[in-house]
Amino acid sequence: MKIALFQTKLAWENPQVNRKFIEEYFLNEEESFDLFVLPEMFTSGFTMSPSVVAETMEGETMTWLKELAKRKNCAITGSLVIKENENYYNRMVFVFPSGEVQFYNKRHLFTLAGEDKVYKRGTEKVIVNYNNWKICLQICYDLRFPVFARNVENYDLLLYVANWPKPRINAWDALLKARAIENMCYTIGVNRIGEDANHLEYPGHSHATDYLGKTIADCKEELGIFIVELDKLAQNETRAKLNFLNDQDYFAIL
Repeated sequence: MKIALFQTKLAWENPQVNRKFIEEYFLNEEESFDLFVLPEMFTSGFTMSPSVVAETMEGETMTWLKELAKRKNCAITGSLVIKENENYYNRMVFVFPSGEVQFYNKRHLFTLAGEDKVYKRGTEKVIVNYNNWKICLQICYDLRFPVFARNVENYDLLLYVANWPKPRINAWDALLKARAIENMCYTIGVNRIGEDANHLEYPGHSHATDYLGKTIADCKEELGIFIVELDKLAQNETRAKLNFLNDQDYFAIL
């Protein structure tokens, strides 16, 4: 499967500008791909004022994503602010080429920024089935909590979207590799670049790592689309040979 990582800057709390910028890069990319990955809160940046940018699942951004997915016959994923039943969610949507949508609500809300005060916490782990790949959806701060990500479902790809700032980027780099190794799966993290309205700097460092922890793409601090190709057969053969996942502990998440 070919996956396009879009490491992008984000205009603060301006969905229209962000959609226009993303669309330009998306449509001008000549190489084909199966999945296009956007960062966390790709319409707004990591805002704690959800009422300013919140949309519904029938709103303008979701309609736009479905049109783009259909136009290039690929899936698109990333998170945005969604309002539902009077609650706000940091929601990672996965839009199929057919227009079908699955989603994951961020479970681990970033208390240091007060995210838990304005967004409702998700509870369900979500595994999407796409092109015979089982993809586990995760958002930013989830990366610090390995129990929730543990590969008990035998998924094939662990996918993180983020607004991870420069002061803690070493943790991002290390934890992405750790998640890949311990779960024996391809692991991709897509982070933003640029500066937000709170003067936080985001250095990118989007990564694709294989099932043994080998880096297969390092986007550094560059703006652009980075395409990687993943080999499920090679991953399955390595799992069968080493059998590490067979020896993992059993547990329950409350």
